[in-house]
Amino acid sequence: MKFRTMKRHLREGIKNIFRNGWMTVASVGAVTITLLLVGTFLALMLNLNFMAEGLEEEVQIDALVERTANEEQIQEIRGSIKEMEEVKSVEFSSKDEQLEQLISGMGEEGESWELYKQENPLSHAYIVKAEDPTNTEALAQKINSLDNIQEVNYGRDVVHRLFQFNEYARNIGLALIAGLLFTAIFLISNTIKLTIMARSKEIGIMKLVGATNGFIRWPFFIEGMLLGALGAVIPIAGVLSGYYYLVNNVSEKITYSFVDLLPFNPFAWQLSLIILAIGVFIGIWGSVMSVRKFLRV
Repeated sequence: MKFRTMKRHLREGIKNIFRNGWMTVASVGAVTITLLLVGTFLALMLNLNFMAEGLEEEVQIDALVERTANEEQIQEIRGSIKEMEEVKSVEFSSKDEQLEQLISGMGEEGESWELYKQENPLSHAYIVKAEDPTNTEALAQKINSLDNIQEVNYGRDVVHRLFQFNEYARNIGLALIAGLLFTAIFLISNTIKLTIMARSKEIGIMKLVGATNGFIRWPFFIEGMLLGALGAVIPIAGVLSGYYYLVNNVSEKITYSFVDLLPFNPFAWQLSLIILAIGVFIGIWGSVMSVRKFLRV
């Protein structure tokens, strides 16, 4: 496409925005409200996903070694575990280390376990993490089948519920965002359709004198793109302002260790680009859906 032609399309697209007056305001308003909801859901969903990944990374398998196993057999277990392709890391924890962790983890009640330091009843253990946390259960079963493994502990019920909750949360979030985007496309396409109906005779004349569909479409594409971009400005400012307040004032007061928000930078840039891209997309797509009908002359 020639630069002069592109310049003409850009000029016409901008002119249409000012020419349509309240229709432009309605289109931008529809995009703004929708993107405000989408941006809020995106920020919430991305942070939930971040926290879920953090929790999943903490999932580990405690493989307890038979107390009768000798040093050579203990090393064989380590080699067998490291050979498993699902394994991300494996760390040996002696029974003395296990006892120290138990004592420190129980606080004042742990003092009663000090008596067992002379004759430690615990077992050596291997702390194993899976490359993909969702494979934890399958990996635990493989480790449990090894010789000289007494038992494996990984909080089966808790892990299963955690992964299930994370999957449901992601699916529901995606469904809500998809629904909001569809609503925005529907609203903006109908709003732009009204502006195109007022110019249907002009489009018909352009077709009769030989104008191509692409030549007619481009100003509307640019108009839709600009409407989407304008509609993204307020949601970006609103969502980032709210998120900045949360990160700097609320997150410090949260005492739960698993509640960890994404740092404002670079999250703010990433979220801004996503919201802007969504706004431009629904603006262009709404224009495409609207103008298509009027090109069949």
